[in-house]
Amino acid sequence: MRIAIDARELLGKPTGVGRYLSGLLDTWRTLPAAGAHEFILCAPAPLDGASATIGHEVRVAHGAGTWWEQTALPRLARQAGADVLFAPAYTAPLFLSVPYVLTIHDVSFAAHPEWFPGREGLRRRVLTRLSARRATRVLTISEFSKREIAHHLGVEAGQISVVYIGIDAPSGVPAPRPAVGSPQLVLYVGSLFSRRHIPELMSGFAALAGRRSDVRLEIVGDNRMTPRIDVQELATATGVASRIGIRSFVSDAELGALYQSAGAFVFLSSYEGAGLTPLEALAAGVPIVVLDTPVAREIYADAALYVSRPEPSLIEQALERVLSDERERQRIMAASRAVLARYSWTTCAAQVLDTLVSASTCRASR
Repeated sequence: MRIAIDARELLGKPTGVGRYLSGLLDTWRTLPAAGAHEFILCAPAPLDGASATIGHEVRVAHGAGTWWEQTALPRLARQAGADVLFAPAYTAPLFLSVPYVLTIHDVSFAAHPEWFPGREGLRRRVLTRLSARRATRVLTISEFSKREIAHHLGVEAGQISVVYIGIDAPSGVPAPRPAVGSPQLVLYVGSLFSRRHIPELMSGFAALAGRRSDVRLEIVGDNRMTPRIDVQELATATGVASRIGIRSFVSDAELGALYQSAGAFVFLSSYEGAGLTPLEALAAGVPIVVLDTPVAREIYADAALYVSRPEPSLIEQALERVLSDERERQRIMAASRAVLARYSWTTCAAQVLDTLVSASTCRASR
């Protein structure tokens, strides 16, 4: 079987969906069941330097955005002789001659339209709703997102399958705790959205830093806040800017080093499909502090210290506890073993492949 894949998310510096697709492609290269199939990566530009493309056919038709998706992608799939299309990033061509499987990671743009600029939010809501309703099968990454997709996009729950994501970091190996008196690193990794409460995180950290000279905050992620907030100005306003590092992107090697040196990981999101980076932190042996939401309880279970509200004083208290209370750290890491067992790239890739094979036998929706 020939499987065409919308590979746009592999371009540039992959985050989020790009890492999801990379994990699948890397696993399919060695998964025995995938050996019977051919994967054709379709993109609007050459995928030079993307390791996930190794061993897979690549087809390029230059273009960009929604126009490329709706015109060039169907043509590439047709020219490739595809039996099915995999669309891993929310939307797909609305007029396609083959069945397609669509992954929708979350529906924040429908559940909270106020978080998105007017035209962009409208585009996402309309295209995702139409793509989901025409898909042979919709995949998502949590039971929470399945309920949200059914509610906000009007997709029948029976058409939606939950396939938990995989994680790349080795699981169950605690990171060495920084020695007493050495700097304690608090780490945040993920795109900067308004729903992730970066200003409140900085304020809570600043309060902690005012009492402790051994703490440092490192923020890694592209600034996508709407309305846009200058995070460097936020850091300066805290009065402890010298102890707050801000980077839009780091290499995998740099990210691994940050996880290994962190004393705590913090991710205060009001809305997610799942949340990959806290799982990566747990897999690296770093205890996590997260906002108490239904999806966080589903994904992290007991392997987290929960903050009830994104208030700086509560954030300060949680960070102090997870950095200083050895029993709490051990509790989180002990609980993480059962949690991490659910997130396997091998299982994820096998389930997605099974869905694609099954979809290839169905007539494309029109």
